[in-house]
Amino acid sequence: MESIIVQTSPSYEAVVGGGLLTEAGTRTAALLKGRRVLIASDDHVAPLYLEKVSESYRHAGFQVSCFVFSAGEDSKTLSTVEKLLDSADRAEMTRSDVFAALGGGVTGDLTGLAAALYQRGTDFVQLPTTLLSMVDASVGGKTAVNLRNGKNLCGAFHQPRLVLCDTDTLDTLPGPVYAEGMAEVIKHGALSGGVLLDRILAGEDPKNLIADNIRFKADIVRQDEYEKGLRQLLNFGHTFGHALEKLNHYAIYHGEGVAIGMLIASKAAESRKLCPPGIFQELKKLLTVRGLPVTTGFTAAQIAQAAMNDKKRRGDSITLVLPEARGRCRLLQVPANRLAEIIQCCDGEVTGL
Repeated sequence: MESIIVQTSPSYEAVVGGGLLTEAGTRTAALLKGRRVLIASDDHVAPLYLEKVSESYRHAGFQVSCFVFSAGEDSKTLSTVEKLLDSADRAEMTRSDVFAALGGGVTGDLTGLAAALYQRGTDFVQLPTTLLSMVDASVGGKTAVNLRNGKNLCGAFHQPRLVLCDTDTLDTLPGPVYAEGMAEVIKHGALSGGVLLDRILAGEDPKNLIADNIRFKADIVRQDEYEKGLRQLLNFGHTFGHALEKLNHYAIYHGEGVAIGMLIASKAAESRKLCPPGIFQELKKLLTVRGLPVTTGFTAAQIAQAAMNDKKRRGDSITLVLPEARGRCRLLQVPANRLAEIIQCCDGEVTGL
């Protein structure tokens, strides 16, 4: 079992290991005064773990309420958040009580946003059950839901009070869900000096990489909690990935979009000689081996147009994250109206197939 302190306002512990869901109640009780908990989960995860987690909280003296919603990106909406808030109100929760997000990135994002809004701010804990949510979404306090024209356009920074990554839950993940988490692991490798890339290439069990991924992200968040500069690097692949999710009507996994988005960014950087040759091919190999997609039928022009509502756009410019060396990326602000031109080189190899 490993513990990482995420130094934010306030700081909190992220714990990685097996069997942690059965400790959710006692660990939460040791931190917080309230004794009501609302556990939010989707209808894929709830049948597997909701009763176990509920019993853990009941045993620790909590009055337990549950909110179960339909799994998938279609539920990541203000409508679902409103229903969750109504459930909290019916349970007579107060500001001293706690929300618990049991599931993947969608669950963590919308539960965190509900906690940020309920009575102007209520504590919540993250109980991630997917690789993606463990290595990325559960840490850092970014909460959000989608709007009609784009991904994560309505949200707030609201840090959890505790993150428990029970690695036993990874054994129940479908192959594609496990694979999408590897996109975020590979992304961190592309940002953190290349050591993680070497470990992935060597075939190391991803369970062994979770704590180091959290440490890397926690260090970035410590330096830039509200994403004013450095933290924007963690968006590598996301501008184009979010655009692809939108174009596919959210029928693809988030990690699949990020995988292709990283390749688009890498190809564009290589074509403009902003990074050495070979970055694109190594990334493509890593993603392919881990079962992630490396092409899309949408063209560069279509992807650029879909990215126009990305939250990283500022007026007439948009900030891209582009590789500049193996294991290192940079931020580059470009005119939004030149985005299609910048990624046009991807057509025929990554896009527009």
